[in-house]
Amino acid sequence: MLELEHGFRVVDAHVRLEPDESRRPDRQTGDPETIEREMHQAGVVRSVVFPGPRDGSYLKANNAVARMSVGRSFVAFARINGVRDPGGSAGARLRNLATSRDEAHTSPEDVEQYAYDDRFAGFKLQPATDGLPDEEVLEELADVGLPLLVHGGEQFPPSAVADHLLGYDFPVVIEHFGGYPLNRGLTERAVDLLDDHESCYLDTSFVRFRDPMERAIMEHPDRVLFGSGAPGTHPDVAVMEILTLDVPEDSMRRVFSKNPSRVIEELGPSGGE
Repeated sequence: MLELEHGFRVVDAHVRLEPDESRRPDRQTGDPETIEREMHQAGVVRSVVFPGPRDGSYLKANNAVARMSVGRSFVAFARINGVRDPGGSAGARLRNLATSRDEAHTSPEDVEQYAYDDRFAGFKLQPATDGLPDEEVLEELADVGLPLLVHGGEQFPPSAVADHLLGYDFPVVIEHFGGYPLNRGLTERAVDLLDDHESCYLDTSFVRFRDPMERAIMEHPDRVLFGSGAPGTHPDVAVMEILTLDVPEDSMRRVFSKNPSRVIEELGPSGGE
């Protein structure tokens, strides 16, 4: 595929990177060499990377992703999990009263260790798959103040993000505009959250809807971050989706670089130094 020529500095806030030990032998996507090549083709200069879902603790997978990021244009995020059911039903609330964290779940000590390890620049959470952290872990996330990427969609909608996470003092980046998979109503509600929550941001991965993206960028030009969703989609495609929006060039520049670099300093030209 030919390299895109767009004239923007582009950084990517959303890339899944599979550790070598968990990758299927025939899988070509999700490995660092393929990701780097595709990012170069799309003109992406730095990318946030995190491991995909797995059972049990994420310690080994996080460390593997951090190792694979050394010497590459990657910024590693530590994936975390929790013991609480993120659902809003009475049954979920009852189960949460009876559950307690074990060694497979992220602890406050784990968060502190990740935060002060210069290999990690933030955290990744997918509540529907990995559970929701308990109060002590969320308070530790607030203490360290690093950004949290949150998988937003039908199984953890914008209302749940607001109820469980936006009351804490750390940047929350809602992936997929909160509407995965392709739920336009949820994307609109995620944009509404930006009116009331200054620590809330949206990433553009797998959005595919022009109107909500244009609305968010025009109403909140400093709160939208480019995310490709690679390797599930080629970054060329994700970049072109932004380039074809009907928004000013300066707004595109904010989405592609200024906004993600402000929220995640390691994506900036100085690499956070």
